Amino acid sequence: MTTIPEPLEPALSVRQVLTLERVLAGEPEVVAGAGQLDRPVRWVHVAEAPDVGVMLTGGEMVLTTGVLLAGDEDKQAEYIRSLHRAEAAAVVLGLGRAFPAPPDVMRRAAERCGLPMVVLHRPFPFAELTEEVQSRLVRRKFAAVSLSESVRTTLTALITAGAPLQSLLDEVASHSACPVVVTNLAHRVLATAGERPAVDDVLRDWERIARQAGGREGDGWIRAELGGRGERWGQIVLCGHRGDTATGRLLADRAAEALVLHRMLGGNSAHTWEEQSAQSLLTDLVSGVVPARQLLPRARAAGLPVNRRTFVPLVVRDGDAPQLERVLRMLGLSGIVAELADGATAVLLSLARDQDAAVLAANFAARVRTESGAAQAVVAAADARTAWDDVPAGLREAQHVADAVADSTAALDLPAVVRLKDVHLRGLIRLLRDDPYVQSFAERELDGLLCTADDDMLSVLRTYLATGRNKSRTAQLHHVSRPALYRRLEAIQTRLGVDLDDFEQAASVHIALLAHDAQQS
Repeated sequence: MTTIPEPLEPALSVRQVLTLERVLAGEPEVVAGAGQLDRPVRWVHVAEAPDVGVMLTGGEMVLTTGVLLAGDEDKQAEYIRSLHRAEAAAVVLGLGRAFPAPPDVMRRAAERCGLPMVVLHRPFPFAELTEEVQSRLVRRKFAAVSLSESVRTTLTALITAGAPLQSLLDEVASHSACPVVVTNLAHRVLATAGERPAVDDVLRDWERIARQAGGREGDGWIRAELGGRGERWGQIVLCGHRGDTATGRLLADRAAEALVLHRMLGGNSAHTWEEQSAQSLLTDLVSGVVPARQLLPRARAAGLPVNRRTFVPLVVRDGDAPQLERVLRMLGLSGIVAELADGATAVLLSLARDQDAAVLAANFAARVRTESGAAQAVVAAADARTAWDDVPAGLREAQHVADAVADSTAALDLPAVVRLKDVHLRGLIRLLRDDPYVQSFAERELDGLLCTADDDMLSVLRTYLATGRNKSRTAQLHHVSRPALYRRLEAIQTRLGVDLDDFEQAASVHIALLAHDAQQS
């Protein structure tokens, strides 16, 4: 694991120091470097020596009366330059003892260097300012250490308990009070946390924001790299953190530390996080709980082209998500892949408007069969959608088609790309399988076989009806002689009390068997 650098000590800015009540009593006036007042003040130092810079380490606010500088303009200019070289935060000059008014030489030098220079118009005990600022800095540093340990302890406990990535990010978002985004190196969003409206605002224009985020830490955009063993694989971004930068950087670093640990202990990879992101998006689309319009920013931020596109919803039964992603790459297609429940894998293709959706879906299915080695692999598809709001219904339709042919001998006679028109009665029964009237009908019609739990007879009946009551084909598929099949069919008719040569009775039994199979699956 890479070593996460310790955050900078939390500090007051020059601007914050100037608003302290004790400082206001001295009537401060900024006479130079007004554009640099957000510099952090790491410490306060009282110094009169002209070569004060050699005693500083950077970040100090230097207080002086200028008694050793009066009458020597060269020393005054060198004093300011020395502070600048030492990277002091600011210089505060108390007027009265040496200078009745701000010395022009020091003011001009400070302006050239960009060093904030403040004069106090009323006598002011420097000891009071030093005590006030130092005590505040110590308290802030202690609070930062406490926050750091609190965040680290909480995140470590979540990791130890096997919590998912989302739980860790939710915890970081609660501490930072701003949207949190995890991306890969291509700036594609893998996960988010925070208040949903705020997150959506960030994702809505993510491509532009991601390009600018590197230079926006002053606006609360704080990043920490994710990686280990010499390899970077992503970053975590606090988007619009309103607290001080040091605290935000601390939170980002602690979060990055936890995410790297989570990946190592869980055996996860950045690729797995991409799968989780796609799964979350497609699951929300299929469920319909979240309106499609609200999911559009997430889809765009995940790298799915959405503007002026044609969307093709697909579902592959027992599909392998990494394998399907490889097929997409081989064919040069844009899309996202995610495993759904019950062994189904959803694929949402995003095509240019001038591409032939039917041809590309067929090419995809053919390549899936080639890659999986299963000549009869079937891909279920819905009609192409040109409106994003219609995608959820398309995914549900594809899932319904895939369910309708699951574990069915009828799948042997279906095309590689199965659509709603191909599932006929089986699809309708699948939709109605939970209806109590349908359940009661299936049990009543099949009671003679269900009560004996004779799976072999059910299998023969299923094949016989699925093949259109073709006795030769049924005998062949079950590897029995025709006389043996006749005896089984006679036994089935006796137990059910039906004549399978009668079309209406056979149809009734067929519908009941379809309903039974749909309920069992």
